[in-house]
Amino acid sequence: MVATYRDTIPNLATTSDARILVQGFTGKASTFHSQLSIDVGTNVVGGTSPKAGKDNKKHLGQPIFKTVRELRASSKAKRQLGKIDAASVFVPPALAADAVLEAIEEEIPLIVAVAEGIPIRDQMRIHAALHSQSKSRYLGANSPGYTNAIAGVRMGIAPAAAAQKGRVGIAARSGTLSYEATGATSDLGLGQSYVLGVGGDYYPGTRMDEALEFFLNDPQTDGIILIGEVGGSMEEEAAELLSTLSNDSARTPKPIVGFIAGTNIPPGRAYGHSGAIWREGEIAGGDPREKIKHWERAGIMLAPSVADTAEVVLEQLKAIGKA
Repeated sequence: MVATYRDTIPNLATTSDARILVQGFTGKASTFHSQLSIDVGTNVVGGTSPKAGKDNKKHLGQPIFKTVRELRASSKAKRQLGKIDAASVFVPPALAADAVLEAIEEEIPLIVAVAEGIPIRDQMRIHAALHSQSKSRYLGANSPGYTNAIAGVRMGIAPAAAAQKGRVGIAARSGTLSYEATGATSDLGLGQSYVLGVGGDYYPGTRMDEALEFFLNDPQTDGIILIGEVGGSMEEEAAELLSTLSNDSARTPKPIVGFIAGTNIPPGRAYGHSGAIWREGEIAGGDPREKIKHWERAGIMLAPSVADTAEVVLEQLKAIGKA
């Protein structure tokens, strides 16, 4: 069987010793968030920056290079940094696509990008590259990032203080709502296994059904929270995945709780993200009411608010003896 991009879903798993490269390492926001990540235990081993040169070889105590290609071409650098397991991309939107494509070219297993406003044409370039290979998995863009609370791996801008080691996997199109769900599960003592910000772009690298597939197969995740919003078809795809698995009696059931934002947004109006817009009457037009129906039919339990998702998942975990 020919390997495809979907075969890279397991790349979303990381370990505490995962070696992280930061692209755009020396920028102000990147410096701030990279230091936060290092403080919670993320193993940042180096980065790239146009400022790298003969007289500027380190940042936050780690080596810097002009590009990933330069790093890979240097046997000394490869010995110094070792195998790169993931890249955290802090490159501005206009240049982010080139950074992501470079990471794909170098077959870095996991690439996380936070840039908001990457031109759609560039998103399509990334999308085409991703689906032509089976080595790299991309999370983002327009994403708050990636958190493995158990292993202490953080990439992106998600608040480090909200995360707590635990058993609930969270996937969200909205960064802010993912923070709220993270805080709510921490407050109840559930904590999180992973928090995946799938992002709000038209062409996200990891779609909600792929995040759901990852959680269903992850042994450290007992309960799942999905946070969707108006626009696109990602929520419907997640429901379709569950419908294909409904007859698999060998699969261990995991409670799945959902919330869809923007149910009162009128057709034709954008809601926060470039991908969060729906038009009445279109096929897969993103009607939030239809999304809710799809999720209910698939067995996803809908919560009345993001804050309530933690309560609902706790109730379901108790029902199956896992809380």
